[in-house]
Amino acid sequence: MNNYATAKLAEEKVFKDPVHRYVHVRDQAIWDLIGTREFQRLRRIRQLGTTYLVFHGAEHSRFNHSLGVYEIVRRIIDDVFAGRPEWDNSERLLVLCAALLHDLGHGPFSHAFENVFGTDHEEFTRKILLGETEVNAVLRRVADDFPEKVAQVIEKTYPNQLVVSLISSQIDADRMDYLQRDAYYTGVSYGHFDMERILRVMRPRDNKVVIKSSGMHAVEDYIMSRYQMYLQIYFHPLSRSAEVILNNILKRVKLLSEEGYWFKHEPVHFKPFFKNKIMLEDYISLDESIMLTYFQFWMQEEDVILSDLCRRFVNRKLFKYIDMNPEEEPENFERLKRLIKQAGLDPTYYVVHDSTSDLPYDLYQPGNTTGKLPIVLQMQNGELRELSQESFLVDSIAGRLKTDHKVFYPPEILKDNTVDEHLKQEIIALINKLK
Repeated sequence: MNNYATAKLAEEKVFKDPVHRYVHVRDQAIWDLIGTREFQRLRRIRQLGTTYLVFHGAEHSRFNHSLGVYEIVRRIIDDVFAGRPEWDNSERLLVLCAALLHDLGHGPFSHAFENVFGTDHEEFTRKILLGETEVNAVLRRVADDFPEKVAQVIEKTYPNQLVVSLISSQIDADRMDYLQRDAYYTGVSYGHFDMERILRVMRPRDNKVVIKSSGMHAVEDYIMSRYQMYLQIYFHPLSRSAEVILNNILKRVKLLSEEGYWFKHEPVHFKPFFKNKIMLEDYISLDESIMLTYFQFWMQEEDVILSDLCRRFVNRKLFKYIDMNPEEEPENFERLKRLIKQAGLDPTYYVVHDSTSDLPYDLYQPGNTTGKLPIVLQMQNGELRELSQESFLVDSIAGRLKTDHKVFYPPEILKDNTVDEHLKQEIIALINKLK
């Protein structure tokens, strides 16, 4: 470590924030990281992907979420942990940098993009941290091994799990920010909870963060807020419909490119992804503004499927859906695909199954290293107890995997006069039967 690690700005900088009121920056390294091109790129990647097509306020970016996570961690370590013997203040800058940079590798419309091209945002976060980037240059000014340490915290392999749990556990700064931020920008009330109370009762202990038992009810409120946000926002079927269309646009473009299709507007930015020869610069250069520009261009393509899918996405002509799990109803699913194909549409792109699931609270199971760290209460006598052992409310939903299955289809086909009337009635009858 050197003087840069402890260097402060001559004057504190603040960002006005609708969720936390202000984000405070006092450290020179944090200010320099915010100014890097790789961090500024996060302004051009939405936090909630396609959700803006359903909740029109959801235009917020991974940039302001990242600032929010940083601010929550800063408050915990500067206002709550500071001076406590269990907290090593030499790790302060490390955890602040990890909080700020934890989403650095997210690509445009992250999940659809990763599904089609097999990229991994966590892998690219690491590459940005350790590669020839502006972010890496700032981190190396702290110490030569500092970029690797930041990467380890984000990857949850850093030896001190107390540091890791601040940004990756079941009650971490990441979740506490995105629940409140997503609720604010979507305009719903589900994601609100008493964060100030939770921060006040957090304590560092035994290589992890614990919650004083007096704050249990605030934590219950947080768990239920998260549960409701997943059901009402993150699982919203119309947002998933838009993601299905987006996914199919990328699948179609990739297939056409592999088949040697001549594009009016060549997908230059996507070529490295088609060939799976992705340089870091290729990844950093692609953002949602570029993708949406291509979608506008591809609306004019000769390929009927690509132009139609792009038109649907750009003009918000989304698919409708029915509740169906094809594994439980394979015959009906195959019949629907067959009928849609008879009506002139390729079921690969126009009859799509999507499932999504989440655990409201992941019970701690000894030996299980895949789940997030449990929430631990510190009782008045000093004993540590896992949350669901004390909370009847949390115990009632703990470990219950909520999975939602939908099958999406184009509703216009039910009104298309060019489709044989008998065939159309057969499709309508099947859909009504499955609803």
